[in-house]
Amino acid sequence: MLTEMAFREITLLITHYNRSNSLERLLKSLVNQELFFGEIIVADDGSNEQHLGHAKELANTYHFTLVESPVNQGLGHNLNMGQNAVKTPYTLYIQEDFVPTIGFKKVLEEALRLLLLDPGIDVVRFFANFGLPYTKPLTKDFSELLVPFWGGNYNKVFAYSDNPHLRRSNFLEKFGPYREGIPGDRTEYHMCISFIKHGGRAVLYNRFQSLFQHINTPGEESTMKRAQWKLKPNPFIDGLKYLYRQVRYNIDIRF
Repeated sequence: MLTEMAFREITLLITHYNRSNSLERLLKSLVNQELFFGEIIVADDGSNEQHLGHAKELANTYHFTLVESPVNQGLGHNLNMGQNAVKTPYTLYIQEDFVPTIGFKKVLEEALRLLLLDPGIDVVRFFANFGLPYTKPLTKDFSELLVPFWGGNYNKVFAYSDNPHLRRSNFLEKFGPYREGIPGDRTEYHMCISFIKHGGRAVLYNRFQSLFQHINTPGEESTMKRAQWKLKPNPFIDGLKYLYRQVRYNIDIRF
């Protein structure tokens, strides 16, 4: 077993924007599970005075490095700012509205071991909203995510995700910076494409909805806003979206 000291090679990177109570909940859960790291960096994307003040109080309690943006510049800028502040070889990325469940520490040890043993793996993912279509068993608990050229399921594009994951800290050097100045979901999508184009390899924990809870509390709901018509079920619109994504995603991957 890897010891607690092994996590000195990992920096925990947390992105934060106007959800300081969620940030506190995440930090408390890490302490309760005796999860300690070489450094904790909280990247704040121009939070208001109330939440930024609370974050500064938390920094004194939990001894993390707070890097700040004077104004809100979006998820891409916040991720770039936070990752550029990391000094350790590995980065554990968690958004502030996620909370690890009991047992995550052991899985994190296994994930770090995978990165140490196989230099070709870039990202080990711990959470996904749905199962990915093309996988290959790697160990008892992890599967590699594949992106076959002729694979018909467009969800293969999401080998990378902003959901909680452990990655090598040279991530931006290999895949380029996150796209800035666009909505967060587009930022994530552009990184998905860059990840594939640059030969990224991702591994996913098989029980990917057992390690983290994604919690949105009143007053600190998700800042990712989508048009309501996109969320309502409509067979005609759903069919059009499927055809569009099938064509667009595969074109983006190939060209």
